[in-house]
Amino acid sequence: MKKIFLAALLTLSMAACTRDLLNPTPATSISESAAYSTPSKILANVNSLYSQLETGYYYGGNFIVFMEQRGDEFSQNDGNNSTGANVWNQSITASGNFVNDVWTDAYAAINSANLLIANISGTTVISDSLQTNYLAEARFIRAFNYFTLVTTYATPYAQDSTAAALPLRLTPSTSSGNDNFPFSTVAQVYAQVIHDLDDAEAGLPAGYSTALLTTSRAHQATAIALKTRVYLAEGNYDAVIAEAAKLVPSAPPYQYTSGTTTHRLEANIATVFGGSYTGPEAIFFLPFATAAETPGNQNALAYNYLYPIIYLNPAGIVSDSVFASGSTDARSGLVITNTTGQRLLDKFSHNSVPYNDYVPVLRYAEVLLNYAEAAARTNDPATAIALLNAVRQRSSPGYTFPPASLVPGSTLIPTILNERRVELLGEGFRTPDLLRLVQPLPAKTGNAGTAPEVLPTAGNYVWPIPTSESAYNTDTPQ
Repeated sequence: MKKIFLAALLTLSMAACTRDLLNPTPATSISESAAYSTPSKILANVNSLYSQLETGYYYGGNFIVFMEQRGDEFSQNDGNNSTGANVWNQSITASGNFVNDVWTDAYAAINSANLLIANISGTTVISDSLQTNYLAEARFIRAFNYFTLVTTYATPYAQDSTAAALPLRLTPSTSSGNDNFPFSTVAQVYAQVIHDLDDAEAGLPAGYSTALLTTSRAHQATAIALKTRVYLAEGNYDAVIAEAAKLVPSAPPYQYTSGTTTHRLEANIATVFGGSYTGPEAIFFLPFATAAETPGNQNALAYNYLYPIIYLNPAGIVSDSVFASGSTDARSGLVITNTTGQRLLDKFSHNSVPYNDYVPVLRYAEVLLNYAEAAARTNDPATAIALLNAVRQRSSPGYTFPPASLVPGSTLIPTILNERRVELLGEGFRTPDLLRLVQPLPAKTGNAGTAPEVLPTAGNYVWPIPTSESAYNTDTPQ
């Protein structure tokens, strides 16, 4: 908690220079009132909300790797805990650095959002329209971080939505001494996330003046896309469909257009990861446009996947025919084999300093798959199959799923879940998907040893509340 308070104070002078393209010079020490005294300073604080997502142990790289390490798609080469061996083998504890760092980074970003909301609500420094825009961005960031926390540290919604989850801190902290805070339930945290996202959608613009800004700052489609993920984790499939339908037409070609903003599948999957990063599939990506912004080597996605710290588990999804020798599916080109025979994920290919691959957080393919799963679970197989085909046939034109794999109420949902594993491989979805479905974390083997199966009833099924919280918050559940 002390780290969070320090981060809150630092936030008042931070700036994520990529997004406003003006590179404002951050101050080193200014009062809270001065930090919001001019339009440029307010914008610097808005930009800072995004830069805090990019820290090395958070969405700048390692957190996404952690969510893959806990699942079964990857095996581990390195037995050193500094590279996440204890995450992979399921032995990380409440005092572990990674457990504490992710929690601290998320709550620091939440507090920064709270500070912005408190300081610009009713301000006359900026126009009413800008105030509405910035407040909506802050609420999106707060929702995004709370959703990350509740799906990482709390009992899955489908398992027990009444379980204590985490503290809902909705007002800013600028000094120590406010440590004790009750834990809200899983359902209460989800309700707050949706409330913030609804407010964000209402206040966000359709897009921004450049493709880079639209990709890297929240706009209306960003809030809607995240709601489809949140409702899917909640098991509220009707709500998934209602939100996804805002972005996905009822018939192909599937394309969302609002103002000058368009979202659709890229024609080539490789373009998503090796192109401009600002194409129509990118609903929300974290940019690393300058060397100064890029993560350190052990944090970077490319370093972890290609060094490699982790390699594709032969028993995981890489055994699917999509990745078989001779496959014509374009996604097979995102998997390479190194000199030792290990198969590696090559979605993030900038494997040297600077590690400037953009990090995909929300893309249109996920929205289609969220919609497909929800449609299949609500007795609409025709829509589910059409959306599933759109994702598969983007990378494998003309492919036809075997009829036996599309049987409603039997094989259709497993086929959609398998397609998620293929399409979203390495993007941090495997563990959250296992948890939301209350499925065991499978056993696995690697050069670093073995990892046991973790059942949903096990104490380490989700990450523990970190000691950075429990040491100061006496309301932490025991």
